[in-house]
Amino acid sequence: MFLSTPKTPGQMLKVRINDVSVKAICQFNRVIVPYGQIYTAGMQEKGKQMALSDEAMRIHREALVLDGHNDLADRIRDLGYSTLEGFSLEDPPAGFQTDIPRLRKGGVKAQVWVAFVPPEYMYSGEAGRVCFEQLDLIHRLVEKHRDHLELALEAADVERIAGEGKIASLIGVEGGHAIEDNLDRLSEFYSLGARYMTLTHNDTTTWADSSYDEPRNGGLSGFGREVVQEMNRLGMLVDVSHASDQAVRDAVDAGRAPVIASHSSARAINGLRRNLPDELIRVVAGTGGIVMVNFYPLFLVPEGLAVETAYYEKSMELRKMNLSPEEFSRAMHDFERERPPLPRCGVDAVADHLEHIIRVAGIDHAGLGSDFDGIPFGPDQLPDVSGFPYITQALLDRGHDEEAIRKVLGKNFLRVLRDAESFREK
Repeated sequence: MFLSTPKTPGQMLKVRINDVSVKAICQFNRVIVPYGQIYTAGMQEKGKQMALSDEAMRIHREALVLDGHNDLADRIRDLGYSTLEGFSLEDPPAGFQTDIPRLRKGGVKAQVWVAFVPPEYMYSGEAGRVCFEQLDLIHRLVEKHRDHLELALEAADVERIAGEGKIASLIGVEGGHAIEDNLDRLSEFYSLGARYMTLTHNDTTTWADSSYDEPRNGGLSGFGREVVQEMNRLGMLVDVSHASDQAVRDAVDAGRAPVIASHSSARAINGLRRNLPDELIRVVAGTGGIVMVNFYPLFLVPEGLAVETAYYEKSMELRKMNLSPEEFSRAMHDFERERPPLPRCGVDAVADHLEHIIRVAGIDHAGLGSDFDGIPFGPDQLPDVSGFPYITQALLDRGHDEEAIRKVLGKNFLRVLRDAESFREK
């Protein structure tokens, strides 16, 4: 998405991606293509546009709409605004899928902001530092916009803050390598507000196997099991998104509290290795946990499997070449410019995954984990955080009653968060 030709900062121009002309803006010597503007050759045609009914909007306005995974903090860092100087979430620069006006339009009343630690920092020994910086950025972001946002540390806080008309701001950590093999780091993250942590990202760690990497721990190592148990003790949710199938099983076996998949979808619909098979959807549900659907079309529609398979095979090929993290990153960026076309889809694809999870595990075990500002684009009519009402409409159109829709929109996650708190040692 980034073109290296230097231009004048702030200059608007047109660039071509796969022979498609799109608008872009120059920032920090890079040409940024704003999310929601990316249309590559070969994408599916837009489907039928969905109309929002008065009934859907009433349900949506009255519901607690909670999104379980948003990578805004990492996107802020990527675009050079880590100090937040010159950045306002009320009117951010181009290139973001999240801002306060669109959160309000989307009816979002609670948001999990994620401190994402890219895997390359695991190899450079900087994972902990980066995570602390991301946690600090989220705190500063919330404080800067305190008229609209407020930090939530417990389920009761979420309800109170949303009831006062602000957006309850929870924190998650993405990438278990951030603890740097130190159990004490978990309590440090928890004290800074982190209420869940993914065990892995795309790279296998010393203690947890990733779905996108070769298994080296047989799932979770003994230390990995200790991580799960310590998270239970703290009241921090164990997040199995990105983990290998065996690591998911081991996490459930090692723990006592509910487990979540904060931004995963159903493998039965799209066979991606990072999506969950029916067996594991049931396993997660058996803990009292939930599977929260990711909005990236690549993860939603069957056509995404070919693209993901090519990505996985290339990454495995490069890993065998003993490249430095920088060389690996450059090689993958080069590959991504030549990868197969990215698929598109409509909001109904999100509803398909939600309904599948509901059929497999029950209405109490499905939720929303958009991955906005961590994905290139969302479904049609759901390009950013403003589009959440269309999910309510899609579920209503499919015959789900108001209570069922409220559970999917946020009540399920709130219940799981409260359950995790009950396991916390006083």
